[in-house]
Amino acid sequence: MVPQSARKGLGFALLAVTIFAAQDGVSKHLAEAYPPVFIVMIRYWAFAAFVVVRALNAPGGIRRSAVSANVWLQLARGGLLAAQVVVAITAFAKVGLAATMSLFAANPLILAALSVPVLGEAVGWRRWTAIGVGFVGVLIIVRPGPGLFDSDIWLAVVASIGIAVYGVMTRLASRKDSAMVSFFYTGVGGLIVATAAGIWHWTWLEPADWIWMGILCVTGAAGHYFFIKALEAADAVVTQPVQYVQIVLSTSVGILIFGENLDWPMALGATIVIGAGLFTAWRDWVRSRSA
Repeated sequence: MVPQSARKGLGFALLAVTIFAAQDGVSKHLAEAYPPVFIVMIRYWAFAAFVVVRALNAPGGIRRSAVSANVWLQLARGGLLAAQVVVAITAFAKVGLAATMSLFAANPLILAALSVPVLGEAVGWRRWTAIGVGFVGVLIIVRPGPGLFDSDIWLAVVASIGIAVYGVMTRLASRKDSAMVSFFYTGVGGLIVATAAGIWHWTWLEPADWIWMGILCVTGAAGHYFFIKALEAADAVVTQPVQYVQIVLSTSVGILIFGENLDWPMALGATIVIGAGLFTAWRDWVRSRSA
């Protein structure tokens, strides 16, 4: 029987990824008319305010949340996430939600591969096999050819690698810093990078689009809040597979609302990548149970 805490964590995780999928759709809508870096800047202004409120209400207040054993690593990972979001939103607009999210399914596989040289973690032959199979799925989605390097699909590939590198940096930071400290610097580092880049692309929004921007900011804060609640109730290995639900939901938004096309190579490749990723998550769960 699944423990009550795990069920609660899964419930919060499902709510979070559903909100994030809606946020992806709003981001694509806005990015088709405005510079993505400007959209991310406004989004981080709201997100940073949410982070500060959370820190003020955390044990020890903002002073404890701001004390890090490695400030530069924390700022770098926060800035990297902001840059990754800019690339991801650009991919949403140019490549589409369906194609981008299909490649995002490879994040756990890239993270597992990077954890060996960077974190010194052991990856057995089963997970290496899953990583290899997942790479085949990525090739099916990307479909290498003569015009590959002229294609915007590389935006989605770079965004996928970026979020995996961010995950490795987060694991590295978590060895000495608490989750609240990492969350605080996610907002602060992202705010610095997003504002430094986005302020040069300031654009006055149409009145109706300010409503969409408000929805984007609210969904961003709400999604992060419920994801934090999920991690408070259950281990990451329990909630990690739920993130694949976001891929399905965001892809559905792209197809049903934006009229995108999910052709059979993309569907086949995504199925292979998701299957390999779920196997990797299952192996992580087995290892955590053994530990």
